[in-house]
Amino acid sequence: VASIVASHFAPEWVLNIKETGQVWLVDYTDPSNPGIKMIEAERSLHDGGWDSTKRYFLVAANARNKVAVIDAKEKKLVAPVDTGGIKPHPGRGANWVDPEFGPVWATGHIGDSVVSVIGTDPVNHPEHAWKVVRKINSLSSGNLFIKTHPSSKWVWL
Repeated sequence: VASIVASHFAPEWVLNIKETGQVWLVDYTDPSNPGIKMIEAERSLHDGGWDSTKRYFLVAANARNKVAVIDAKEKKLVAPVDTGGIKPHPGRGANWVDPEFGPVWATGHIGDSVVSVIGTDPVNHPEHAWKVVRKINSLSSGNLFIKTHPSSKWVWL
């Protein structure tokens, strides 16, 4: 298991089963008999985080240079996104509102200096949803985590 987060829509954990390329939604309503919904995503899953609505979980597939987008409400894969960078590694990622593309989520990469910014609003910005809308070159050779805060004008790598 590469990461575990709690769903905001059901009594479920969202688990990234690294080598299988599956994301499991584990219903813990009955701890003696948990239900598991297995979603095929991308191989080499690692860490990830929620979009700003807490509906979509974006998980890095390091060796595939992709991010898989999981809809926790509908319990399905929405899209695999090619990040345009080598070995995405978001930690939990970073959310903010881009003036041109609306709500976005970003990941840095272990293997290069690019920060990939992905549109996350399929309702009000459907033409940008689940696509890399910006690639920002950082001053480093890569990073492990990216963060921001709603009260901050900064994104930290």
